[in-house]
Amino acid sequence: MIKIGISSCFMYSNPKRIVFGPKSLSYIENDMARYVTTQDVLPVLIPDVAEPYLTSILQQLDGVVLQGGSDLAPESYGESPIGKWKGDAYRDRYELKILDFAIQQSLPVLGICRGFQLMNVYFGGTLYQDISTQLPKAILHRSAEDYDQLHHAIRFEENNFLQTMYADIPNPQVNTVHHQAIKKLGSDLNIYARSEDGLIEAFGYSKEPEGKVFGVQWHPEFSPTLAGLVIPADRIYRRFLDYARKQYDLRQTNQIVTP
Repeated sequence: MIKIGISSCFMYSNPKRIVFGPKSLSYIENDMARYVTTQDVLPVLIPDVAEPYLTSILQQLDGVVLQGGSDLAPESYGESPIGKWKGDAYRDRYELKILDFAIQQSLPVLGICRGFQLMNVYFGGTLYQDISTQLPKAILHRSAEDYDQLHHAIRFEENNFLQTMYADIPNPQVNTVHHQAIKKLGSDLNIYARSEDGLIEAFGYSKEPEGKVFGVQWHPEFSPTLAGLVIPADRIYRRFLDYARKQYDLRQTNQIVTP
């Protein structure tokens, strides 16, 4: 089976939590598990373990999905917090190691929301720590009440695979569940889409084929909530899986021992 690694979300020690209160937890959100799982795919939650063991696990993967969750820490891109948004520097370090391995080994990567922002930071970019504070004229990108029912229009940039993939949709919409956004774009990243207020919503790594290493600011795994209103999410994942299958075939070939 094709093995797709999914970076963990973390929940840290909390004495007020009745179950596992003093312990740290690694988890996957259920919509993400359902999105990644298909007939020929084994989703693998990448554990928080010592680096030599982590490397051994990553060597068995055919692709990596960086899931959403907590904010990135401003220190991870050379800034100090401007307010209450401290982020999760520990998770940043964990995921940056995963992403670095994936890039160095030419693995397919799909970054979603936080994962999209982490990719930008990995390539030297920066973030707006809070859209409403730093860009007060921007549209609403996050609502705690509406959550994955909030959506907005996006505009695909010319001549990229997302524009071609969704050419049949005249007014593409995506969900929006983020209060941070790309400020300075990282090196070697090509912009694929923007929101109606100009914020970057999708990009890809220019040193790999389009659709092999890319990220989106929206949550494709949440799309069933707004089925028919937002762009079909399966198209993005199928493109990513095409490259994961090629990686699987390559991994199987390299494991063949000749006499």
